[in-house]
Amino acid sequence: MATIKDIAQLAGVSPATVSRVLNYDPELSVGLATKQKIFEAAERLNYTKHRKNAANAKQTLRLIQWYDDTEELEDLYYLSIRLGIEKKAEEANVTLLKETWDSISELPADGTIALGKFDEAQLLDLKQSQQALLLVDSDGTSQGIDSIVVDFKSSVQKVIEHFVSQNAQAGLDLDVYDLSWDDSYGGVAYWEGTEYTKKNHQRLRDPRIMAFQQVLAEKGYDEGSIIEANFSVESGYQAVKKYLKTNEQIPDALFAANDALAIGALKAIQETGLAVPEDISVMGFNDVSVAKYVTPSLSTVKVYTEWMGELAVETILQLSNSKAPVSRKIIVETELIVRESTK
Repeated sequence: MATIKDIAQLAGVSPATVSRVLNYDPELSVGLATKQKIFEAAERLNYTKHRKNAANAKQTLRLIQWYDDTEELEDLYYLSIRLGIEKKAEEANVTLLKETWDSISELPADGTIALGKFDEAQLLDLKQSQQALLLVDSDGTSQGIDSIVVDFKSSVQKVIEHFVSQNAQAGLDLDVYDLSWDDSYGGVAYWEGTEYTKKNHQRLRDPRIMAFQQVLAEKGYDEGSIIEANFSVESGYQAVKKYLKTNEQIPDALFAANDALAIGALKAIQETGLAVPEDISVMGFNDVSVAKYVTPSLSTVKVYTEWMGELAVETILQLSNSKAPVSRKIIVETELIVRESTK
């Protein structure tokens, strides 16, 4: 009977590599060509134990997305995370069931990744129905659900500090405005444009708004104005265009909740005859691929979305194989990318 050592010798790799490949170790980073050589060697040597273990080791993950295909194309943030999930699942030889909230199947899965925003009722349903559950871009740790989230407070702090330092160099005071989509603060300017959970139509609050207000308060600045808009280029364009027409005071800096809003704002600002960044600095969020190609190129906060997706697969595979006494929250750091749209 063939052994792992026999396969290793035939494939020209170490026995340890053979063992990890045949057991579909998700943390192993070897090329597809090497894996193929090992599987072919096992096949040639009639390694029956490999065939049995491969069938048993094959895992299935469920991906539940809150966006449908059309919505996803309008928000590259979630598209990029999904692509990272798919990439890592393929590398780990994991079957991925891609579903939306309205079409969750009863097919068995070793673990579930829920990508997007979900209300409390949805989280309770998921927790009760899914064997192992991981939220991505939502914090469910208060309900005992493991979660991966972006460090929004740190991100906003980087942006505010950048604006402050640039204005200080120019000898100016700072008036910071936030282009986002929250109307819960008194005395702020906002435009209609909201987002809701899919099941109970529950209004969502953007964590960037809370971080924005908190950082400004900690630094002793005024609350700042909030312009409300949907997460789209057109919405950003229309909201800023209207704001600039109806308000005499021009902000020193505009911080958008995503790059699409910021790109729309750039167009609106330029159409009024103002210059970016000489008159208004503009900062986006996410660092989508087109951010570096607009004019002026967009300063933004880079979120490593594809890597978040890969991390989600690695994490849910760990959760499906072992239980922890408490839920965990993985906080993903961001990077400030300074380009031409800020001083």
